[in-house]
Amino acid sequence: MTAPLSPDQQTSWRAFVESSWALHTRLEDDLRAATGLSMADYHVLVVLSEAPGRRLRMGELAGRLVFSPSRVTYQITTMVKRGLVRKQPCADDGRGSEAVLTDAGLAQLEAAAPLHLKTVRDSFIDLLDDEELAVVGRVFARIRKA
Repeated sequence: MTAPLSPDQQTSWRAFVESSWALHTRLEDDLRAATGLSMADYHVLVVLSEAPGRRLRMGELAGRLVFSPSRVTYQITTMVKRGLVRKQPCADDGRGSEAVLTDAGLAQLEAAAPLHLKTVRDSFIDLLDDEELAVVGRVFARIRKA
């Protein structure tokens, strides 16, 4: 049987869960109100904008987004309908598909970025000092890797 959490562990866990949900909700609400994009939309646009040729195989995109294959397929399908991305066969392997950032998608990202950055700063970055940010970065890099 798994050991119960100590009171300090429980306090830390609850603080993480509650603050991360609140932060995600604020980021999602502010982004959607200002741009019509969801956080998932925005994350796809960012990842594709940083990829060579603004394109990634669907499986690689799913891995970078930490999405299941079916979730990334659904997400890309909704974004194709809005003209933000294209889905096309891989040039080097016709069995696979790539998501490709369109010029319209890049323009939407460029318009949304300053607005999203303000919420990120106001609700996270500017609340922590440099040492705390470094700790957060190390901790969550280790958790993601696990």
